[in-house]
Amino acid sequence: MLIFNYETDFQLEQEENIQLWISKLIEEESLTEGDISYILCDDEYLLKINREYLNHDYYTDIITFDYVEDSVISGDLFISIERIKDNAEYYQVNFGDELLRVLCHGVLHLCGYKDKSDEDEKLMRTKEDFYITLYKKMFHVEQ
Repeated sequence: MLIFNYETDFQLEQEENIQLWISKLIEEESLTEGDISYILCDDEYLLKINREYLNHDYYTDIITFDYVEDSVISGDLFISIERIKDNAEYYQVNFGDELLRVLCHGVLHLCGYKDKSDEDEKLMRTKEDFYITLYKKMFHVEQ
């Protein structure tokens, strides 16, 4: 089950579609969906989480807490909407695509994908691109 919590004024559009898409992603990875919570927040909220739980003193777009057991995908994903906006500008992509990228990025981590090495990062980007395209096909969004 996917749950969206808001620690910001931002409200996710197409929440039901995104839930269906994330469920499809997990199914495509031959895994089982457990409890996944997305906590959409601002930079300061995520910075506090980063400092408190990871001892990191910097802004980031997502922090994923992994509660996966066997093939059941569960976790808490904290996402800074402010970082996504800034990253979309920096990478010159639209906000919606960057949001989809980060939403699936966290779940891909729960599915076992890493992004620390160049090779792992390349595979992660390929998977993100694949699932963003899948979302657009599922819900007839222009590419």
